[in-house]
Formats: sequence, C-alpha cells, structure tokens
Amino acid sequence: MLMRRSAGSALATLAAAATIAVAAFAPAADSKVAVSTAAQAADLKTDLDAILADERLKGARVGALVRDAKTGRIQYERTPETALMPASNQKLHTSAAALALLGPGYRFRTRVYAAKPAGGTVKGDLYLKGTGDATMRAADYDRLAAQVAGRGVTRVTGDLIADDTWFDARRTAPGWAAGDLPFAYAAQISALTISPDDRFNAGSIKVTVAPGAAGEPVKVALDPPTDVVKIDNRATTGAAGSASTLAVDRPGGANTVVVSGSYPSGGKPVENLRTVEEPALYAADVFRDALRRHGVKVAGTTSPGRTPSGVAALAGRDSMPLSRLTAPFLKLSNNTIAEILVKAIGRKAKGEGSWQAGLPVIEKYLAGQGVSAERLELTDGSGLSRSNRTTPRDIAALLAKARSKSWFPAWYQALPIAGDPDPMVGGTLASRMAGTPAAGNVHAKTGTLTGVTGLSGYVRDPSGRQLIFSVVLNGYAGGAPKDIEDKIAVRLAGGPEAAERAVTPRQAPATGPDLECSWTMGC
Repeated sequence: MLMRRSAGSALATLAAAATIAVAAFAPAADSKVAVSTAAQAADLKTDLDAILADERLKGARVGALVRDAKTGRIQYERTPETALMPASNQKLHTSAAALALLGPGYRFRTRVYAAKPAGGTVKGDLYLKGTGDATMRAADYDRLAAQVAGRGVTRVTGDLIADDTWFDARRTAPGWAAGDLPFAYAAQISALTISPDDRFNAGSIKVTVAPGAAGEPVKVALDPPTDVVKIDNRATTGAAGSASTLAVDRPGGANTVVVSGSYPSGGKPVENLRTVEEPALYAADVFRDALRRHGVKVAGTTSPGRTPSGVAALAGRDSMPLSRLTAPFLKLSNNTIAEILVKAIGRKAKGEGSWQAGLPVIEKYLAGQGVSAERLELTDGSGLSRSNRTTPRDIAALLAKARSKSWFPAWYQALPIAGDPDPMVGGTLASRMAGTPAAGNVHAKTGTLTGVTGLSGYVRDPSGRQLIFSVVLNGYAGGAPKDIEDKIAVRLAGGPEAAERAVTPRQAPATGPDLECSWTMGC
C-alpha cells in the first residue's frame, strides 16, 4: 500500500512538474510569436518605406494603407487620410453602391412602343425608349426590328421617336476636360445609346482608316454605319514605307469626323473610337436602318421625344444582370457604365436620372460602409473628373466592408487580376506582375490620370492571409509609376525577397496624357 501511495505520489509529482514546465514555456512561446509578428511588421514597414522612397515621388502626395482583411489590424500606413484624386479607383465606390442599391439582378431595359398596329400599319409614331443599356449593339437593334416586323408591322405613318428621358439631358459629368470629349472614355451619357464593340464603349463609333493607292484619298468607314455621323476625309495615301501623320478628330459640338494627314500605302487598317453627339439619335438611326432591312417603313423623321402613356410594347430587350456587367465595367475601367450607374441610382432613389440626384445617394451609402463623409468628394462616378477626392483609409474601409456582402464574390472576380493576359480576366492588370507571386493573386482596381495613379484591392500573403491594400499617388514626376505599385503588391504577395520581382517596366517621362490602358486599347 505504501508503495502504491509512493507511486501515486510520484505520478502526481511528475504531472505537476510537467504542468509547471508547460506553464514555464508557454509565455516564452507567446513571446516568440509576438516577437515574430513584430519583426514581420518591421520588415514590411522597412520594405514599403524603401519602395515609396523612389526619387520620382519626391514632392508627390503619397497615401498607402495595408490591413488584415479578417482582423482589420493595420499592417502598414503612410499618410492614409490624405485626400487624393483617386482616378478610376473611384469605380470601387460606384460599383459597390450600384450592387447594393440597384441589386445584382438589376437589368437595363430597351423597349419599342406604338399604338396597336392595324392591318400591318402603326398609325402615329413609333417610340424607341432606353433606360441606359450600354451593352446595346447594332445586332441588338436589328433583333428589335425583327420583333417589330414579326408583329406584322410593315408601315409607320408617323415619326420614329428616340426617347432617352429616363435620364436627364446633361451629357457629360462636371469637371470633364474639353480635350477628353472626342474620345470614347469620355462619351456622352444617354439613356438610349449604342456600343460599337464588345467592350461596351457606348456613345462612340468605330472609325476605320485604310490606305488607298498612293496619292489617292484614304478609305474611311464607320461601324456601325449611320447617317448621323459625317466623314470629312482630307487624308491622302502616302508612298509605301512613308511615315504616318494620320489624325482622326471630332471637333466639339459637331457630328463630323475629320480625317487628315497621310497614311502609307500597304499599311494595315487603323481603328479609332470617337464619341458621338446625342447618342440617342445615333442609336435610333441604326434602329431605323434595321427596320428598313426588315421591311418596316417609317414615313416621318427621326427625332427626340417622350413615350406617351397608353401605347403598347411591340419589342424589347433586357441587358445582362448587373452582377455580370460589373466585370467589363471594372476590368476595363469603363467610364460610360460608371456614369450610367450613377444616373440609374438617382432614378431609382429620387425619380431623377442625374448626377445631381445619384451622387448624394452614393455618398450616403458609402458613409454607412465606414467611408468618411468629410474626406469624400464625388463629382462623377468614374473618377475621370480631377475634382474627386478620397483617401486610402476610406478605400480600404470600403474593401473590408464589401467582404460581408452577398454580392462580394461577383465583385471580387470582377476586379482586374494581376498577370492574366485575357482582357476579360486580367483587365487593366493583364500585363502587370506576370511571373511573380502576385500573378493570379492580386485582385485590384487600377486608376490612371496625368499625375495620378492608384491600385487598391486584395492580396494573399505567403501564409495565405488575405490583406487589403490601397496605394494612391498624386503629383509625381514623369509618367505614371506603375512599377512602384507593383513592387508593393508583389512584396505583400511574396514576402521580403519578392519585392524586386515585379516586372512592370519603370515608366519613362510622360510625353502625353496618362490614361488607363483599356481606354487606348493597350491592354
């Protein structure tokens, strides 16, 4: 018995000793973890500070913030509350608000209305009404015309009315520069519009210039064909191998495309996108031509107007849902879709499709997502205006809050993905960070204007932890230093040894305006 008690006492003593040993070692282990975490934070600060010490940022305004997506803990910050021009990082605000306020299933509707036809004749006017569908192309208007013909209609005694009254009549956002207005990234915003391509550059037309015989005029074609836009061809075909001096311009206020200069014989056709004055009349003209092809004759003119009550719907088309539209919107940084969404939000919330109605609704939504109203200034939905302001801290707050939303998976996938060459996956990051730990990892929105660049989004670090980051740079020297943003993203994705693996070339001094690569078809 004594021996059993002794054995039991020995076991108890050993257990106690083990407990003491564990207790003794536990604080040391915790301490090591704390030291390791602190060391990692110090390393990150050292590395990001070194990246942001680039000579091109001397005198620039720099804002940056990195936070743990799950815990919210700040990993790095550099003047994160500095109010800066966000450029197209602003589309994060607009897209999140649109998905929340309009809903992922929201669709834009285009309808054809008229008095009920009798014996194949519509007595009165035919109405083409839009609600802001940027995805409408010539083929879609052709299908609408086929639907009208399928109702037995062969004749319209009145006019074709282009109804874009779902939105107001202001065509460009406050703060847009006059020099931008001929180009597709600054197209006029209308509730009734048409896109010339599958990138949904609505409100623009494709101008293709091909050489003729040497000494002869060049050949110019419009797509889609329309009588609304005229061509003033002053350009000649130069000798084979000669330098191109070709210019394609649209003087302000006129629907005339002026082609001038010289283009060498044997050169490949060149495509340009140019905006159109009053896109509703442009869309209606394309639709009218489709009606003619389907055997429907409109006796009157094509003119703007409003659809009256009491008419019947003869044809219609609904767009893809907003959850799908968000992908081309964000990946290609489409300004027109951004502004259409602002007006659609205003129409739904206030009954008025305008910037004046929509922007305050977006601001109110953002305030509920942790975005400081005092630091936010919205002039448009796209970020093209240079009077917009926000901060990296507020961008990061929005990115964090979005993770809890039902629409987040679609939004996350709609962001450009680093290093993926497919423009509908990589988007404006298609040619950036390839071959680094950031490739296929970084999902982020780019932003580019002259003197302004930004990159904000999500990245997983080497441990698999998701980080939220926002880097916005204003007022730097030379061209947009995209390589600085990329080094930061690659460092976050790959750790200390990865920072120098970013492959975006160092930018040369600017020789013209800096723009998103998708606006110039460069990505």
